[in-house]
Amino acid sequence: MNFILLRRCRLTKTKVNSIETSIKIFIVISALVGLGMGFSDAILANYFKDAYDVNAQQRGFIEFPRELPGVLSVFFIAALSFLKSKKTAIVAQLLTVFGLLALGFFRPSFSIMLIFLFIYSTGVHMYLTLGDSIGLSLAKAHTMGKMMGKFNSIRMAFLMLSGIITFIGFKSGYFSFDAPVIVFILGALAFALAAMLLVVLCKRDTNNNETANTKLVFRKEYLRYYAICALFGGRKQIMLVYSPWVLIELLNFKADTMSILAVIGSFIGIFFMPIVGKWIDQIGVKKVMTAEALAFIVVYVAYGFLSKWVSTNEVLLSGIVMILVYLLNIIDRMSAQFAMVRSIYMRTIAITPEDVTPSLSLGMSIDHVVAIIGSYICGVIWYNWGPEYVFIIAGIMSFMNLLIAKGIKLDSVENK
Repeated sequence: MNFILLRRCRLTKTKVNSIETSIKIFIVISALVGLGMGFSDAILANYFKDAYDVNAQQRGFIEFPRELPGVLSVFFIAALSFLKSKKTAIVAQLLTVFGLLALGFFRPSFSIMLIFLFIYSTGVHMYLTLGDSIGLSLAKAHTMGKMMGKFNSIRMAFLMLSGIITFIGFKSGYFSFDAPVIVFILGALAFALAAMLLVVLCKRDTNNNETANTKLVFRKEYLRYYAICALFGGRKQIMLVYSPWVLIELLNFKADTMSILAVIGSFIGIFFMPIVGKWIDQIGVKKVMTAEALAFIVVYVAYGFLSKWVSTNEVLLSGIVMILVYLLNIIDRMSAQFAMVRSIYMRTIAITPEDVTPSLSLGMSIDHVVAIIGSYICGVIWYNWGPEYVFIIAGIMSFMNLLIAKGIKLDSVENK
C-alpha cells in the first residue's frame, strides 16, 4: 500500500515538474514571438512607404490583404482540425517565417509583395488565437489570469526590446529597407526559433487531455462572447487608427514622439498585464470586464472633447494639455492588453475544451470583420461630421460592453 502511494506521489511530482518545464519553454516562445513582431509588424508601415513609396490610396488597399487573414483564420484553423493546437501553431509560425524571409531577401514587385504579406499575416493571425489556446491549456483553472498575464508581459517586454533595437538600428544606418532587409531576417529567425521550441513542446505533450482541434464551432451559448469580440473589433480599429490620428493629424506629432509613446506604453504593459491577470484570478472576469468598460467610456469621452476642441481652435500645447494627451494615448494602448480577459472568459464558458481554439478563432474573425467595416465607416464620419463623433461611437461601444459584462452570470464564469 505504501509502495503504491509512494509511486503515485512520484508520478504526480514528475507530472508537475514536466508542466513547469513546458511553461518555461512557452515563456521563451512568447519572448521570441515578441521579438519577431517588433522586427516585422511594428515597422511594416515604414516599409511600405520607404520601399514602395505608396500613396494614401495604396496604403488603404494594403490593409485588405494584411487584415483579411484575421477574418479567414477561423477557416484555416478548421482546415487543420486534424492537428492539435501546438502542431497548428508550428504551421502558423512557418507561414510567418516564409512570408517574412521573402520580404527580407528580395524586393518583389508591389503585387507580389502583397502575396507574401498575406502569407506572413496569415501566420501571425493564426498564432494570435493558437498562442492563447496553448497558454490556457498550460494554466490551472484558478491561476489562468496570472499565467496569461505572465506570458503576455514577457511578450510585451521583448516587443519593447526589439523596438529599441530597431530604433537604434535605423538611426545608426545599420538597418534599412534595401534588400536584404536585415531587420525582417532577424524577425524571421525569431519566429523560426519559436517554431522549433513548439516542436519540443509537442514532443513533451504534457497536456494529455489536449485533443485535435474541433472544426467550425458556433453555439448559442457563446453569443455573449461573440458580441464582446464584435464590440472589441470596432473599438480596436478606433484605438489603432483614429486615436493616433488625433495626435498626428490634429496636433502634428512626429514619428519620434509616437515611437516614444509606443515604448512607454509597452514598458507600462510589462507590469500592467500581470496585474490584470491577478485581478482576473482574485475578483473575476465579470468585474474586470466591467472596470475595463467603465475606464474606456471615460477615455473615449475625453478623446471626443479633445478632438472637438483641437479641430475648432488654435491650440497652445501647455504642459497640462500635453500631459493629458500623453495619458489618453497611453491609457488607450492599454485597451489591447485586455484581450486576454476575453480569451479567459471563453475558456471558462466553454462547454468542452475542444471548443476553445475554434471559438477563439471565430471571435478573431468577427473582430476583424467589424474592424474592416468600421474603419471605413469611421473614416467617412471623421471627414464629413468631425472626429469627435468617431469617439462618441467608441464610447457607445464601451457602454454596450459594460451592459454585456453586467449580464455575465457568476456561476457560469467565476465558479466554473
